[in-house]
Amino acid sequence: MSRWFATLCIVPLVVITAVRAEDKPVAPVRSIERKDPKFDALIAPDAKVEELAGGFKWSEGPVWDKKHAQVLFCDIPNNMIYKWSEKEGLKEFLKPSGYTGSEPFTGSEPGSNGLTYHKDGHLVLCQHGDRRVSKLVDGKFVTLADKFEGKRLNSPNDLVYHTNGDLYFTDPPYGLPGQMKDTKKELDFQGVYRLKPTGELTLMTKVMSRPNGIGLSPDNKTLYVANSDPEKAIWMSFPVKEDGTLGEGKLFFDSTDMVKAKKPGLPDGLKVDQQGNIWATGPNGVFVFDAMGKHLGSIITNDKTANCGFGDDGSTLYITANDKLIRIKTKVKGLGF
Repeated sequence: MSRWFATLCIVPLVVITAVRAEDKPVAPVRSIERKDPKFDALIAPDAKVEELAGGFKWSEGPVWDKKHAQVLFCDIPNNMIYKWSEKEGLKEFLKPSGYTGSEPFTGSEPGSNGLTYHKDGHLVLCQHGDRRVSKLVDGKFVTLADKFEGKRLNSPNDLVYHTNGDLYFTDPPYGLPGQMKDTKKELDFQGVYRLKPTGELTLMTKVMSRPNGIGLSPDNKTLYVANSDPEKAIWMSFPVKEDGTLGEGKLFFDSTDMVKAKKPGLPDGLKVDQQGNIWATGPNGVFVFDAMGKHLGSIITNDKTANCGFGDDGSTLYITANDKLIRIKTKVKGLGF
């Protein structure tokens, strides 16, 4: 496995020149870090990062809506999903998105987080405040999973569909007002689950302290899971067995040293491209790994970076970076395009 600090070259992308009164940048400088020649086949040397929208509290969960040619993404603290398109720009899409209760929400993350689409075309959401995975049908939320063995889930975070229709999702405590110490937390672990089309919910693993972003390899034989724990800021890979259960997990990549060096952010959301490369948000931006866990390069945001998702014809990567939505063109397409 290559070390994160081995650098071949850094190609600047966007430099923010606006300054505050004290002559400091108002936004992070963004760049591309190339660690392996293979990276040139994924992002062109002259690729540019574009900032599309900003001013959010914490942006998350970008997913491409093919039917309407727009990207949807969440602002979790504001309990909102936004939509952005070339034609109409930024508009509100859905509120409330993750907490539908009548009592005031006392935590900081009530909204929806990870988003995906079911093969029937309906939007599927991880809803923090409601502590469930749901499907949006005719403007109403239909619960898909909210309990495991009679106990309420923590706060489903991210999700991915297997080609057979099984839905894998993570369940850390971030949507609970008190997180790990929340008095209403009913499970004493943070799990990765599989939801079958029949409605059967099975715990796949509870070995990770903060399971977060999740993705499947193109052949559906490997499940990748990010762990957003500053003490163990890692990604793991799990073999997916013929029956859909998971084999023993292995360390895929470790970024704990970067976190301890005060790089902003943690392992968070991730997506997989058609060649099997993993595009994973983590300390300082978006890491790009090959299927063996080799770090090929990074999109440096110099900011806390929550998630990413492919859109347009599949060769644009939309990124939610703290309070902003940004994008970059890629030379490879994401899965599903």
